[in-house]
Amino acid sequence: MSDLPDLFPGFDSHYIPTDAGKIFVRTAGKGEPLVLLHGFPQTMACWHRVAPTLARSHKVVLIDLRGYGWSSAPEPEDEAHTTYSKRAMAEDVLKVMEHLGHVRFAIAGHDRGARVAYRLALDHPGRVTRLALLDIIPTATMWERMDASRAMQVYHWTFLAQPRPVPENLIRRSPTEWLEYTLASWTASKDLKAFAPGALAHYRAFFQDPARISACCEDYRAGATIDAEHDEADRRAGKTLICPTLILWGNAGIPAAGTQPIDIWRSTFAPDATGLGIDGGHFLAEENPAATLEALEEFF
Repeated sequence: MSDLPDLFPGFDSHYIPTDAGKIFVRTAGKGEPLVLLHGFPQTMACWHRVAPTLARSHKVVLIDLRGYGWSSAPEPEDEAHTTYSKRAMAEDVLKVMEHLGHVRFAIAGHDRGARVAYRLALDHPGRVTRLALLDIIPTATMWERMDASRAMQVYHWTFLAQPRPVPENLIRRSPTEWLEYTLASWTASKDLKAFAPGALAHYRAFFQDPARISACCEDYRAGATIDAEHDEADRRAGKTLICPTLILWGNAGIPAAGTQPIDIWRSTFAPDATGLGIDGGHFLAEENPAATLEALEEFF
């Protein structure tokens, strides 16, 4: 991947050891630490339009989640899918931040990265100072609201969660075409024009690796099982997020269909959340970076 464009000039690069192997990290800036976590089917490259500005006021830490980008892609260890549970991924974030010398930090997460972020904040409430969640609702709630319309919109939730290696084998026959269809279908414009050529190059490169395709599937298998179980257990226990929480969603994004995302969060894990809808689809930081950046800067 050394021939890929550098989307973060001036950022330092690190490989940080964790239980999952090496996690790839880029850092820049000074001030309060702020972690940025990407989603599926992307890498930290999704933040390239907002991270440099955030680094003017914060120590920005970009992380490729385990199985994604340049981070290690460990083989799944058990049938419970714990290897790619959001709880396990959150532990990677803690290890990275401790290695960098940060005990407490803020997080902004998009898509799967947002699921890692809120799981970390629920499991380790003293560690997260502020939390921004981009274009998601809680995992258990997604499954509970999976009617026919939602299932068509997010068919990948059930497809990728099918037993190994069914989705892996189907995707590997044409990984770039499947990736590009997926990216385009979640934008407001239903095409790839929102994505910079350099960012697309990173997404295509990572999605050529069969081990990473498998990791993505394991991510969704965990989402269909152990992640939802963790959500349900916390909800039964009355657990909520204690840090200030910002909910952002695309007005043409995935969660916007139906009940407003902020209302769902307020009724589940974030009773005091603030938030707003942003013009665009699912990929807020790339489709509408100006509005996304304004909301994040004001909150953090």
